[in-house]
Amino acid sequence: MMFRRSVLLVLSAAAVLAFAACTATTDPMTATSPDGTLTIGVELQDGRPHYHVEADGDSLVAASPLGFELEEAPPLRDGFEVTETTQRTLDTTWTPAWGTQDTVRNHFVERTIRLRETEGPERRLDLVLRAYDDGVAFRYRWPEQNGLDSLRIASEDTQFDLTTDHTAWWIPDDYDNYEWVYRETPLSAIRDSAAAISYNSYLEEVDDGRPETTSKDDRPGTVNPPLTLRSPDADRYLALHEAALTDYSSMTLRADPETPTTLHTSLVPWPDGVKVKASVPHQTPWRVLQVADRPGGLIESHLLQNLNEPSKIEDPSWIEPMTYVGIWWGMHIDKYSWGRNGVHGATTERTKRYMDFAAEHDIDGVLVEGWNTGWETWLGGDEFNFTESYPDFDLQEVVEYGEEKGVALIGHHETGGDVPAYESQMDAAFDLYDEAGVPAIKTGYAGPIRPEGVHHHGQQMVNHYRRVVKMAAEHEIVLNVHEPVMATGIERTWPNMMTREGVRGMEYNAWDEPSPPSHDVTLPFTRMLAGPLDYTPGIFNLTPEETMPDHRVLTTLSKQLANMVVLYSPVQMAADLVENYEGEAAVEFIERVPADWSESYVLQARIGASITIARRARDSDAWYVGTTTNEEARTLDVPLDFLDDGQTYVAHIFEDTPEADYQDNPHAYRIRLGLVTARDTIEAALARSGGQAVILEPATAAEREEYDILE
Repeated sequence: MMFRRSVLLVLSAAAVLAFAACTATTDPMTATSPDGTLTIGVELQDGRPHYHVEADGDSLVAASPLGFELEEAPPLRDGFEVTETTQRTLDTTWTPAWGTQDTVRNHFVERTIRLRETEGPERRLDLVLRAYDDGVAFRYRWPEQNGLDSLRIASEDTQFDLTTDHTAWWIPDDYDNYEWVYRETPLSAIRDSAAAISYNSYLEEVDDGRPETTSKDDRPGTVNPPLTLRSPDADRYLALHEAALTDYSSMTLRADPETPTTLHTSLVPWPDGVKVKASVPHQTPWRVLQVADRPGGLIESHLLQNLNEPSKIEDPSWIEPMTYVGIWWGMHIDKYSWGRNGVHGATTERTKRYMDFAAEHDIDGVLVEGWNTGWETWLGGDEFNFTESYPDFDLQEVVEYGEEKGVALIGHHETGGDVPAYESQMDAAFDLYDEAGVPAIKTGYAGPIRPEGVHHHGQQMVNHYRRVVKMAAEHEIVLNVHEPVMATGIERTWPNMMTREGVRGMEYNAWDEPSPPSHDVTLPFTRMLAGPLDYTPGIFNLTPEETMPDHRVLTTLSKQLANMVVLYSPVQMAADLVENYEGEAAVEFIERVPADWSESYVLQARIGASITIARRARDSDAWYVGTTTNEEARTLDVPLDFLDDGQTYVAHIFEDTPEADYQDNPHAYRIRLGLVTARDTIEAALARSGGQAVILEPATAAEREEYDILE
């Protein structure tokens, strides 16, 4: 049911490692992509370094200043000279432990520019530029040197002087939360925006005795990356983000009050206002600009992963993608409770029932939230106990029952933001799961981070999350992190960091204003660019009686199936109560859809409107295609030219009926079967906020006799 594989680093036959050092400061300080289309370069203006980016000769980023303000030290930005530049080209291929492609090409040209102050302490700073065919990136490095052994960064003064007023898709800057509906505005309109509530409305909406912890935030004109952009003539798509976030503070972006298409880097602070505290040598994350000529090109890119180091896990054969169900949605619709102050959800009996369902339907795992003590005082001052279970839950009994059924238990560590309490118990908590045989953990940080003044996205938490990933790897446990720091491609380095939330996910539909139909058609081009997301699709009862009429899911059932292909996660949840799947023919799609892919292609895409993604299952000839739309009903043609020539396939189509509608008739779907080839096209007739999910498998001789050509 689950499958294993190893990570292999493979150098392609054409791999090139070329180094050319040049000491003449008159030499070009640029890096140009292997295909010659993208260039990133640096120049000194009165001793201050500036960078620029061009595509096919067009300016994307005009000369933009670089540098730093330091605490208790002179700024590190002016009075520089170039002492040396070096260039190298790398062309390799690597194999992910899991992902959307079975191999990834890493092909770039890199230029390193070494700077030194001409006066004063003569501090040194390196700028590293990389140009890929699908984007450019740069980072700062502080080499080991006399007179600079530590850093206290007051601000990173990197600017992005974008040359066009693009259409932008963005969420407001929030030091603790990414759980917003993405907005579509001109880039220039970000300047006049303002962040509102700085933590999600979940803490206000759920009446379970927890205190309100929301606060107002006054940082107008700021956004959290990834920031997705479309040029006015729609011939170029950009995404601005960071990669390889390690021992540094997360980057947010602030619009310039005078030049609204200019963005300034703004780092999440420590409680004392300092942004980054580090020893030298040190380096920043990569500042990244993805570039594509169509929106699907942004999704197909592996630029962020390529900017990270190779895997540090020597033998990753224990890392297994999986689909799962869980005791989770019942708490959000208020059918069950996490603690004992209601109908307790996480009981031994209920978990076994979920495991029975998972085994019957070829689902790999069951998530159990609320099994451990402490939930009655969540956010109330007392701490969770990560090794003590409630009396009605027997951890070892449940794990052993799952092993008999071939179903894994996914454990849960909800911290409520109390990081010191969690860190004091982490060793024992991971030891317990390791000894019991729990291979995966969902972690959570739903609450204000303690100690007071620490933010989810600041340097302290970046380092905490990394400590958890490393400890999990030591115990051969994979992670699904909620309330995380934004993904920046580190899943290449730590492939047990499999998926994250960091998104306004399914649960909001249970207790807040439902997410609009455009939301999940926007996420592939925004949040999903950062990495896999645990959005938790797969709801079949879209109008739960416990939450109606105010709270419901604004999609059709077929769109829920299609989102299991479109919204990528290597640990993919079918989120509904298991009883809502019983007797539904559509559950067959959940039974069969994998969580690991060898090929992925975006067949058509309009940001916020519609998308079609085709993915080939790892170690299989089967393809899965998901198509979704926003609140507009539409009919799309899905070409099948990605299929193998000369092969006939059975198309198993789960789709909206002509009468389906997300508001009035969301549960109406039908299943069609027929024969297709690579020369054919499938028509996707989508209801409002509807979808189509397709399985394509090579037809046997008997199936070619049984089924008709699809019409």
